[in-house]
Amino acid sequence: MGKVTGFLEIDRQEQKYQPASDRIRHFREFTVPLPEQEVQRQAARCMDCGIPFCHGPTGCPVNNQIPDWNDLVYEGDWEEAARNLHSTNNFPEFTGRICPAPCEEACTLNLEDVPVSIKTVEQAIADRAYKEGWIKPEPAAHKTGKTVAIIGSGPAGMAAGQQLARAGHTVHIYEREPRAGGLMRYGIPDFKMEKHYIDRRVEQMEAEGVVFHYNCEIGKDVTLEELHDRHDATLLCAGAERPRDPGIPGMHLNGAMYAMPFLVQQNRRVGGEDVSSETPYWAGGKHVVVVGGGDTASDCVGTSFRQGALSVTQMDIRPMPPVKEDKFKFWPYWPTKFRTSSSQAEGAEREFQAATLEIIGDEDGKVTGVKCARVDEKRVPIEGSEFILKADLVLAAIGFSGPEMNTYIKETGDKLELDQRTNVKANTDDYKTSIPGLFAAGDVRRGQSLVVWAIREGRQAARSIDEFLIGHSDLPR
Repeated sequence: MGKVTGFLEIDRQEQKYQPASDRIRHFREFTVPLPEQEVQRQAARCMDCGIPFCHGPTGCPVNNQIPDWNDLVYEGDWEEAARNLHSTNNFPEFTGRICPAPCEEACTLNLEDVPVSIKTVEQAIADRAYKEGWIKPEPAAHKTGKTVAIIGSGPAGMAAGQQLARAGHTVHIYEREPRAGGLMRYGIPDFKMEKHYIDRRVEQMEAEGVVFHYNCEIGKDVTLEELHDRHDATLLCAGAERPRDPGIPGMHLNGAMYAMPFLVQQNRRVGGEDVSSETPYWAGGKHVVVVGGGDTASDCVGTSFRQGALSVTQMDIRPMPPVKEDKFKFWPYWPTKFRTSSSQAEGAEREFQAATLEIIGDEDGKVTGVKCARVDEKRVPIEGSEFILKADLVLAAIGFSGPEMNTYIKETGDKLELDQRTNVKANTDDYKTSIPGLFAAGDVRRGQSLVVWAIREGRQAARSIDEFLIGHSDLPR
């Protein structure tokens, strides 16, 4: 805990943002970090609540020992706070930036709507650790002689790779893209997390013995069977990239597309990759309609504004949620309530309880508008409530259905068992799939989820693989 009476004396403070008029002119991060003294004051607000729901099953998926490092920051022992934080989370600078912070929703002080600024403190610890040089490679003292292949370099693959390398195994990570990070690099815009944070973790992992193989697509450049035969164990962390079909007539029109190609191309531009051979996806000078109400949709909103969109409208078939949740009904669980992302606050129009019926185009096959209608409580369009939104670009961002099927999954036939949602089937006890020696973790196993859940599964799968290879494991679960 922090100061005994801290939560009574100190008001909650969060990081501030650059003004929207300034931040939409660039793709860099735009948060203004709190001064070190203020971070310590915020950590001091952590109360002696008895049962810290923030790091239990209702709060932090990686079980960060939040009260412990809050107290250490309050006492000024930042280095020990960094050690404590890294004992449960390989990449706190990632989660400190892009995690929605279920820990804060589970905080006891959230009963009064003033939770501890946990996410802010976490980011401050991670950034301070790098600034002071406390984060260094930790190569294993002894090698086991075992090799592990990891397919995918997203947060699950990176977390598992680092853990296994530190356990003494030789780790090879195979990545389809030219750089590591998965959707953290290519899906999440730089204004939410700049990619040099990923680069320096890759450098740390390489110094610990992890070998990255880029531009290598499993099922195309090498078969899963061939890769699996080369190593003593294989871990699937390939993500859930198959977009959910919106079922909207007119998706074939020029100017209608799924969200991810739009976001990926812009991230490639920002990262300095050559996109000149690709069809340009650009919102500049256009009226944009984003279909969907989640994080990916919000990322499309922010990216569109930065490209110079004339207007952005976000469609959400769900009714507008309450501004304040019923604490007795939801706490300490994640509640459904009205939230405004930084991207939405930049000027987006939001249409709730509205269905997208059809994308309208002209004689040349170009998008000109979107036909919509209000829906009832069963999400059925209400007759006579139709309206048309002007649109030049329509982005479908309604989530993902699971891993791509026409890849290594097709190659394995019926050997690799899938669950009812077409994710690779494996439990959370050992993360083993139906193929001996093949494990699965992250979105490819659980479906689309948060970065923090991917890190958790990568760490737990690493322990299971370590036990599989040598019979026991000292890695944490």
